[in-house]
Amino acid sequence: MSVLVTGAAGFIGYHVCKTLLARGEQVIGIDNVNSYYSTTLKESRVAELKPHRGFTFIRQDFANLDGMRAAVGGSGIDRIVHLGAQPGVRYSIDHPMAYAAANLTGHLAVLELARGIKSLRHLVYASSSSVYGGNTKLPFSETDPVEHPVSLYAATKRADELMSDTYAHLYGIPQTGLRFFTVYGPSGRPDMAVWLFTEALFEGRPIRLFENGSLQRDFTYVDDIVAGVLAVLDGPPSGERPHRLYNIGNNKPERVTRLVEIIEQATGRKAEIISEPMQPGDVPATYADITAIRRDHGFEPTTPLEQGVPKFVDWYRNWRGQRA
Repeated sequence: MSVLVTGAAGFIGYHVCKTLLARGEQVIGIDNVNSYYSTTLKESRVAELKPHRGFTFIRQDFANLDGMRAAVGGSGIDRIVHLGAQPGVRYSIDHPMAYAAANLTGHLAVLELARGIKSLRHLVYASSSSVYGGNTKLPFSETDPVEHPVSLYAATKRADELMSDTYAHLYGIPQTGLRFFTVYGPSGRPDMAVWLFTEALFEGRPIRLFENGSLQRDFTYVDDIVAGVLAVLDGPPSGERPHRLYNIGNNKPERVTRLVEIIEQATGRKAEIISEPMQPGDVPATYADITAIRRDHGFEPTTPLEQGVPKFVDWYRNWRGQRA
């Protein structure tokens, strides 16, 4: 049987595919390789996965239900890891329709695809810590209210959770939603702080810090995230309404100024700082309570920021050298 991974050319999707293949799984990767960020980076991830005998890549928009059915019909899929999405809080301010297409129509298309797969054992999908909006109670817990998102991106991710809960109720599809907290690591996303700050230092450009760098984020290394995704994938929920939601984070918020310090040490360069006000849709802090996923699936992050950031910087240095 096979695992279908949407967003296979994306950051987390690529790492999940690589780890599934390493443990001997048959993997079908789906991605339309859009231009939200560097298609060169996305294509390089796919190129690294393609030589694996157990990997099949299909260039397909997962929001196109008919196209998805035609592409994967008869593939013997028994699990889905749905990581494809339109990411980014700030981008959603100016490009709202991209989020409706990928995160709403796309999620519904994956649910409909799953409904037609009789052998399906589990659908794991990506939600986001953004669903907690402007909550001031820390750490964020799955039992906290999440009805007041502060960005369209967050609203679409909360809508995904509600759609999944409905499909679990109506059709008994076992599903788990994972609320990711600021994932970073090698082959990461160019629109996120770890990449942006590292790139700025290598290019001798100033770093923009919002609120003087006082914002806090629960930075989570990608290997820890992948370990959690696979642990959850192997333990589908049961019961009359088989749907669970979990936070998946490092369980340790760090000030953005601390991130800058570690990048400075890893690059051997000093950052020039430009301070700017907090942006629309942003929040002061994120902090994951991981009690539930630790209890149910043994999840335990092992990579502190001081270890994970230098690994990214080393990867970025090599990537930059290859591009040059």
